Amino acid sequence: MTNVPAYAEAKGSQAPAASAEVRKQPAVEVGQSYWRTVWGRLKRDKVTMTVTFILLLIILMAIFAPYVTAYDPYAGGIMRRLKPVGTPGHWLGTDETGRDMWTRIAYGARLSLLTGILPVGVALAVGGLLGVVAGYAGGIVNTLIMRTMDVFYAFPSILLAIAICGMLGSGITNAILALSIVFIPPMVRISESVTTQVRTLDFVDAARASGTTTSQIIRHHILNNVVGTILVYATSLISISIVLSAGLSFLGLGAKPPQAEWGLMLTSLRQAIYVQPLVAAIPGFMIFITSMCFNLMSDGFRGAMDIKLNK
Repeated sequence: MTNVPAYAEAKGSQAPAASAEVRKQPAVEVGQSYWRTVWGRLKRDKVTMTVTFILLLIILMAIFAPYVTAYDPYAGGIMRRLKPVGTPGHWLGTDETGRDMWTRIAYGARLSLLTGILPVGVALAVGGLLGVVAGYAGGIVNTLIMRTMDVFYAFPSILLAIAICGMLGSGITNAILALSIVFIPPMVRISESVTTQVRTLDFVDAARASGTTTSQIIRHHILNNVVGTILVYATSLISISIVLSAGLSFLGLGAKPPQAEWGLMLTSLRQAIYVQPLVAAIPGFMIFITSMCFNLMSDGFRGAMDIKLNK
């Protein structure tokens, strides 16, 4: 008789601690093993690793442009204009004013990457926040935000960007602002969609029933489960942003001469395509390679993070 209370007491004192440890431990292990598995899948994906390496080289080229070329990107010379690819001292040739093409490409990567990545970053911050709020709140808040975003969907992306730049004027700052506005609606829609799916799951209902505040639910339960999908989608938008920003510069609504920017270089070399077609095609080739690498990297991230695709 005396052993029963002691056993019950020991069992009662140890069981809650043991069960609490069991409840906590798997969550940490699962989270760590998931991201470790994602990284392992990425390392086995040769295409994703290759395009990521190419993008890293382009970014390093842009950062260290003054150290990878000995020429001034704005200094030309009439005597060396439109030199062909492979010319000694100008291995990518020269443009219509005699400026070294390799130098212009390296410095142009700065503006091209800036106008490609920064608008997506702004749209990710603003659109992601609005989408999460709309998806979690629902009701009138969701209707107000989503119907406002639907207004922007009435216009094609490139036409909306051209219209905004036309009202604000040409320039890199206005081009970035225009592209940011263009990318906010699709970012809101994808964020709202995944948040709506997550907020109906059992663990969110359990957190809400246990008295967890709304901010804690969003921060610890919602964001942890939607951030991967949102980031993958944002990565895919970078390739579109690079093409659109180059298009704005090509139309004279983005970068201004004599700035080094791939889209502006394309429009300035239009007449040279009949004289030096390879030189004139280099900026377009860089735009294609960079946007394609971002697109393939986004596909690789999506495949690595999607459990269903890797079963």
